[in-house]
Parts: sequence; structure tokens; C-alpha cells
Amino acid sequence: MKNSKTEKRQLKKRHLILSILVVLLTGILFFRTLNYFRQVIIEAPTASLKKGPGIEYSQLKTLKKGSRITIIRSKYHWFYIKTSDNHFGWIADWNLATKERNQIDDLADATIVLDPGHGGADSGALSANGRMEKTYTLKVAKKVAASLRQRGAKVYLTRSADKYVDLEPRAQLSNNVHADAFISFHFDSSPVENGASGITTYYYHQKTSYSLAKSVNSQFKALSLENRGIDFGDFLVIRANNFPSILLEMGYINSSRDFEQINSASYRNQVASDVVRGLKAYFDSKN
Repeated sequence: MKNSKTEKRQLKKRHLILSILVVLLTGILFFRTLNYFRQVIIEAPTASLKKGPGIEYSQLKTLKKGSRITIIRSKYHWFYIKTSDNHFGWIADWNLATKERNQIDDLADATIVLDPGHGGADSGALSANGRMEKTYTLKVAKKVAASLRQRGAKVYLTRSADKYVDLEPRAQLSNNVHADAFISFHFDSSPVENGASGITTYYYHQKTSYSLAKSVNSQFKALSLENRGIDFGDFLVIRANNFPSILLEMGYINSSRDFEQINSASYRNQVASDVVRGLKAYFDSKN
């Protein structure tokens, strides 16, 4: 009788161990199956595995078309992934099929390119007392950049110092990073001093950029200068841009009235605040 009870206990113990093993194996199989279906395929001829979520980060490895990867998380237009041979890093979502790419509908996830017009040997337009447009475009762009970064956006500047940058590379930066919005900052000039006044928002590609122009321009209600509205503008930095892009003329620098505002930190701060609000409205409208 005693042996029989011992055998029964041992049998129950074996059944328990077997049940645990079955559960563990089922869990492992389920996890691996789930991971498999979370995997996606590289569609581009090659894709760079980067150290961080941006083109500026160093490359860890090159992945070939058809490589199967597992997405772990996303940020901006980038995915943190694991390769089939257990390498980890970031790849741009434009290397994947369109349906797999990040749909950006939040300013905190957006990639923004800001373009302070002119720079270096190119002074831009001049005020009546010889002040240079390039100085003020950079001041405004830096203010906008700081505010956007505080909100979590990824921001690129076409220039961050007083240096010359040709027009084509400005648009190309936007194309390279697949910008969710590109904004070029300028201050206008009329043929004669005090010949014009006000601010204008320009777009080139209506399909991709008009809604951005509308969202940003609609925020310029509190500015002390007349809002001249939205207009088509044939400017290379927005014409050669494949992504939503606008050019802002935020006052006439050779108008005494306008320059008084342009030269004021409070006016520039208001412009920056309005631009950020316009961008937020633009992305909120995508929800």
C-alpha cells in the first residue's frame, strides 16, 4: 500500500513537470510566432542600420533588400529594430513598404527642417540703415527650433551660423530626411524704401504644401503687421522640395514701420510662437 501511494505521488509529480514543460514550450512557440508576424521586409535596395534615429548618426551595418527585421519601437520616421542575426539599431521607415511607415500626426513625432534664408556672403535684403536680412532670419529660425525641440520634434537647420549655403542643399536636406514640414524664413524688400508692408506665406506644390501654408498663416492674427495672406511662390527651396514646404516673408526689411518690428525681440518671439502653433494645428488636423 505504501509503495502504491509513493508511486502515485511520483506520477502526479511527473504529470506536473510535464504540464509545466508543455506550457513553457507553448509560450516559447507563441512568442516566436508573434515575433515572426511582427517582422517586416526591407524594400529598398539597401538600408543603413544607424546608431540613432536620424541620418546624422553613424552607420552600424548595411542591410540588403529582402532582409527580415523585427520592429521593437519607433520614433519620428525611424524604427529601432533587431536583425535576423541579432544586430540592433535604427532604420528609416522609407526603407519599408508604404503601409509599414510611421504616420506622423503629432508635432512631438515630426521631423521639421527650418531654413534661415541667406547667410555668409549672401546678406539678403538690407534695411534703410544697412541691417542685413540674414541676421534676422537666423534669429527667428533658432527661436522656432528651440521651441519645437522642447515639444519633442526632431529639428534640422539648413544653417546654424552665419555661413553661406546654396539653395539646392537646403531643399535636399528636406528630401534626405523626409521632412514632415519645411519652413524657409525671409524678410521681404520693395524696390523703394517704405514701398510695401506686411507678411506673406508662400507655397509652390499645392497638393503637398497648401494645407501647411494655411495652418501656419492662420496663426498670424496677433502680429502687428498686415497679413497679406497665402500666395504661390516660385522659390527653389520650396519648388525642389518633395515634402510639405513653405516660405515665410515676415515683413519688409526696408520699410521703417516693418523694420521697427523685425528688429524687436518681442515681434520675433511672437512670430516663432505663431509658427509653432501653426505647426501643431497642422499635425493635429491629421488625426
